Amino acid sequence: MTAAARPRIADLEVGQVVGTATVRVDRRDLVRYAGASGDLNPIHWNERFAVEVGLPGVIAHGMFTMGAAVGVVVDWAGDPGAVVDYQVRFTRPVPVPDPGAATIEVSAAVGELDPEAGTARIDLTVTVEGARVLGKAQAVVRL
Repeated sequence: MTAAARPRIADLEVGQVVGTATVRVDRRDLVRYAGASGDLNPIHWNERFAVEVGLPGVIAHGMFTMGAAVGVVVDWAGDPGAVVDYQVRFTRPVPVPDPGAATIEVSAAVGELDPEAGTARIDLTVTVEGARVLGKAQAVVRL
């Protein structure tokens, strides 16, 4: 994306949807993420263990879900360095069936504009099967 195509604060308004995405995650993705992140907790790969500790089955890593969600904002901003703050609350696990995949739906909308600081707060709605899996998911983007 060229600098001219990057979003401008003057072109935004609160409530404006700036991006959406559908992210599929399967067990293979979890194995890859575990290797890359070093998070080898068996709740992310061992069905028996996950159920024994009270989960509905193997679940996606919270940080995987968090990272997948912010990708919408990074794509819209055109520069990962433009995201100067990002926070979420993990509200519900993302069960990943076997066989099959979980589908994470992400919608990003302008929550607040600060023209003086040159920033936009982008509020993310992140759901799986209609249930929110991340709460208060917000990214601050310097434009």
